Order: sequence, then C-alpha cells, then structure tokens
Amino acid sequence: MKKNLRLPHRKTTGYRLLPISLFTIMIAGSLLPKTSSAQIKDVPPDSIRYAGSVYQKTKPKPTYPKVVGYLSFILPLETLSAGKLTPNFSHHTSSIGFPVGVNVLYSERFGFSYELTPTIKASGGSSKVSNLLIDPGTMFRFDHGFTIITRLAFETAGRYGFTPVFNQVYARSKAVNYFVALSLPNRFGNNDPYSLGLNMQFGFTFN
Repeated sequence: MKKNLRLPHRKTTGYRLLPISLFTIMIAGSLLPKTSSAQIKDVPPDSIRYAGSVYQKTKPKPTYPKVVGYLSFILPLETLSAGKLTPNFSHHTSSIGFPVGVNVLYSERFGFSYELTPTIKASGGSSKVSNLLIDPGTMFRFDHGFTIITRLAFETAGRYGFTPVFNQVYARSKAVNYFVALSLPNRFGNNDPYSLGLNMQFGFTFN
C-alpha cells in the first residue's frame, strides 16, 4: 500500500516563495542604471549626451530677411563680338573689375543682389577707371552653396544688357564665406555689335 508523502509546510512555503523571489530580482535588475557604449564613446561635437543617450543638437534657423555684404574681383577671360574671339590679355591691354555689393536674402531659396563694379583698364603703360557697371539681379539659391543670379547690366561706357551668373561657395568660416563664380555678360548698344563674354569672379561674403 502506497503512502502519500507530504512535504512539510515549511518546505512547501519555500517553493511558493521561490518564483516570487526570482521575479523580484529580475525587476530590481532592470531598474539598475545601465552602462552603454554611448556613455563611454566620444560623440561628434554637434551632439550631446543626456541620460545615457546621444542626441543631435538642433541648429538655430536663420531669420529672414537677412542682409550680407560682399567684396570680390572679376577677370574678363574671353569676349566674342562680330565673330571674333578676343582674350583679356591681348595687345598689351587688360582689364580687371572689383564688384562690391549687398545681398538681401528673403528665404533659403531666394534673394536680391545689388552690385556695383568699377573696372580698371591698363593699356600702353597707363591705367584708368574705364567703366562703372550697375547690375542688380535676382538670386535663386540651391543646396550646397550653389546660386544662380540673373543680373541686368547698365554701363557708364554706354553698353547695357544682362548677365547670368553661376555662383558656388567653396569654403566657409565663422566670419566669411568664400565663393567663385562664372558669368556670361551679354551686351548691346553704343553703336557696337552684340558681344558675349566669359568672366571669372572670386570673392567672399560677410556672415
């Protein structure tokens, strides 16, 4: 005849408490502070570490309209007129312009530029200010510092026309942005045939 063996009350109570103890240990372990690799690794300078996590810093958005000035110089490379191509440095004659202006930026994508360009012409061992160009224009701004500027052109020498400009920022600093530009001056008037030029411009804008 089989006998029913019963565990003592003390041991039965211990078995019942065992799952509760394990569950309590698991909960306590989950509440302990965790160390992660993000806490010991270096983070980029544009990030911050908070409560064991890494967050990206938010950059303040610029307010518009925004006004910036710029200085530059421009070199005429080639001029096509009456079917003849004339380089800038030919027949002991050369010209250099010094565009200065103000850009009024109305948004990240659009602005207006006011520019004045005095030109110095050297020829035959002498030099003089030969022309003053007034060329305002609209700015169409794109990503990565690229801008297309459509300028009107009015010269004190008597010529007029328009100039598309392709501008690219190639270096940035806290104080200034450096840019390079190619322009295609289209000119008419003053009893001269139509001309198309190719210019190279270098300069910087003040931030």
